[in-house]
Order: sequence, then structure tokens, then C-alpha cells
Amino acid sequence: MRTGKPEHLKAFDYLGLHRYFLTFCTCERREVFVTTRRVDLVLSQILRAADDEHFALVAYCFMPDHLHLLTEGQRDDSDCRHFIKRAKQFSGFYYKKTCGSPLWQRYGFERTLRNEDATLSVARYIVENPLRAGLVERAADYPFLGSSLYTVDRMLEAVQLARTWCRSG
Repeated sequence: MRTGKPEHLKAFDYLGLHRYFLTFCTCERREVFVTTRRVDLVLSQILRAADDEHFALVAYCFMPDHLHLLTEGQRDDSDCRHFIKRAKQFSGFYYKKTCGSPLWQRYGFERTLRNEDATLSVARYIVENPLRAGLVERAADYPFLGSSLYTVDRMLEAVQLARTWCRSG
């Protein structure tokens, strides 16, 4: 994975009804997200930030040493930079309070998605990440995959339909 300080797009305000692919890596790439207790602690704070900043978590996957999020602004004033800051701040604070160590690397990575094809491609990448890493044989078996909008079964069905459509088109 890339290192250094990723830059925000200069000509983009990160406000509104946009979709983003976000990746947050754990501090020193420690394998933190290996228990339900830790994932639930962090997820509850990210959901809190999403609610405060009016974002939906279209898809998320907690890998042992990083988190992938597919987010979508729900209002014209949804601010992705504020969401990222609050999500990392809230979850980092409660994680350190509970576990005694820092949670996140300072910077994360974001990509603004411009169309539905890009969104489906990112959703597929997120859903299949545990498979590529050899953590499970079926995505449905991975416990740290989800969405604030859809059931895991519905997400997997949409990804499978998109794959089938791409092959036949």
C-alpha cells in the first residue's frame, strides 16, 4: 500500500451527494480487527460519525489491519472530509480508551466515484477482499462485512448480478 500523505483533490469540495471509496489503515498495520468486540466498538463510532455527517455506509469490510468503506453523502451538505475526521477521531478515541493503544495511521486514502460502474466495481472489491486474502472461502462467511443500507445477502447478490451482467454484455 502507498505511504506518505495522500492529497485531497484541489478542485473538489467533497460536499454533497457523492460516493467515496475510503481506506483507513491501522497504526503500524497491527492486526486489530480480528475480534467482534473490537470491530463492533469501531463500527459503532463510524456509524455515529456517518449519522452526524449524513453519510450512508454502502459497504464496509474490516480486514485485520485496515478498513474499506464505500460511503455516500445523503444530503447536499454532507461533507466527506468532516466524516473522515469524525469517524477516525471517534473510533480512535474509544479504541484507545478501551484497548490502550492508538488505532489509525494518520492519513487514509480516498477515491471519489464518478458513476454507477465505479461504485459496483468498488463494492465488488470490498466484498471480495476477504476471499483474496484467503480469510474465507465464501464472502458470506466473513463476519466483518456489512452495510448500513443493505443486508450482506443483498450486497452479495448485487455484486454477483453485476459480474454476470459484465460477462454477458
